[in-house]
Amino acid sequence: MENIKHELQNIIFSNEPVSQGSSIQKIQNFLRRHEEAGFNFKKQQLLKSKEASALIKFAKTEGFIYNKEILEEHFISEGAEQRVYRYDDFSIIKTNSSIFYEYWLDYFNSLLLHNYFFPSTQYDFLGFKLIDNELYAVVKQDFIISTESTNLSMVKEFLAFNGFENVRNNDYINKELGIIFEDLHDENVLYNNGALFFIDTVFYLQKNFINK
Repeated sequence: MENIKHELQNIIFSNEPVSQGSSIQKIQNFLRRHEEAGFNFKKQQLLKSKEASALIKFAKTEGFIYNKEILEEHFISEGAEQRVYRYDDFSIIKTNSSIFYEYWLDYFNSLLLHNYFFPSTQYDFLGFKLIDNELYAVVKQDFIISTESTNLSMVKEFLAFNGFENVRNNDYINKELGIIFEDLHDENVLYNNGALFFIDTVFYLQKNFINK
């Protein structure tokens, strides 16, 4: 578990140059540098709008604006935080306003954690899009077909085997890693031919995540 935590810390806090294809980590690094430079997001909620303004400027400079039209005829479903659309025969796109996260930095940390733990359903960041004057992230993901009902007891058993303790309902915590893992109901975890696929995840870092 210590090795896993070290790997995750390197992913979240790495100051090494980011490869050209790692757009999620590039944006996360930008937000982290902004915070370290004294942007101080946590003084008041109003600052999330300033964070979004900084992101828009950065996205325009780096080419991270998603200019393609998202057609409502391709709409599939929606939740509290995102809308899901068909992208092609094999993948979907999701528009996410980061409403589950206090700051955009937390959202991109969550994407990095998801891609580490669940590479079979990894998120590919396509860009930012302004929809009704609100900033959304647009991510692409493989489309997973559910072949059977999700057994949440099996999800609980799987997560317990990997160090995640169920704290209430569909929310979990890994105290050793310092990670909270929430909202794992049967629409966010699918079964396909006996295999579990985590398609929508919400991760949060605890303070002890930075400790060894």
